[in-house]
Amino acid sequence: MSDGMYPTSTAEYGKMRRELTPETEAAFQAFSQQVFAEGALPVKMKQLIAVAVAHVTQCPYCIKGHTKAAIRHGATRQELMEAIWVAAEMRAGGAYAHSALALEEAKAAAG
Repeated sequence: MSDGMYPTSTAEYGKMRRELTPETEAAFQAFSQQVFAEGALPVKMKQLIAVAVAHVTQCPYCIKGHTKAAIRHGATRQELMEAIWVAAEMRAGGAYAHSALALEEAKAAAG
């Protein structure tokens, strides 16, 4: 994954994060474990949501990590792709819905 823009996430970086801010790192890890634990939503569903969100936030680390986790919890390639399409529609839908702001400004400017 190291392509000059995104360095490969390594144990060394994890160690640095723990050493630089140990309490915050521990709190984040506990939070993450709790969020992705089995609950009202099954783990597979949570991981599919994470894959979709990772595509919207465009985080390559999250895309890779949560895709692997979703597959480990039984997600199929079709489920992954459908989750990604939901994310794509939501991103496009946001732009479409917010066009009302531009239209309102244009209308006001026209007087």
